[in-house]
Amino acid sequence: MRVFSSSFTFRTGGELEFIDITGSVERIVGESGVSEGVAVIFAPHATGAIVINENDPSLLEDLRGMLERLIPRDAGYRHPVNAHSHLRSILMEPSKVVPVSGGTLLLGTWQSIMWVEVDTRPRTRRVVVTVLGD
Repeated sequence: MRVFSSSFTFRTGGELEFIDITGSVERIVGESGVSEGVAVIFAPHATGAIVINENDPSLLEDLRGMLERLIPRDAGYRHPVNAHSHLRSILMEPSKVVPVSGGTLLLGTWQSIMWVEVDTRPRTRRVVVTVLGD
């Protein structure tokens, strides 16, 4: 079994920004040489998440609204400054696993891999992709 790992970085604009990272993940899968296996996409950050869903502006606005309603920015949290960012991140996961077949990600027609920035300010982020298989 082959194991290939690489990462990429990008800059975010701030709170509740959604960034399509599908192309960057696909590039790493292609570089891996793995034809059949899985790709693990991991965010080594406490205030960001990886989601897989449709990259549609109205749906992303709905997601933004849901996160704001479920975990408001200021609700008397004990953690200073960005408790709501950490709590929003907990609702989503820092990693996803996607099957690889024929050397490509097996995403559905409308699925994209997206970074969700939940911190209060712009950040430089890194995503690690590990591809395992043959």
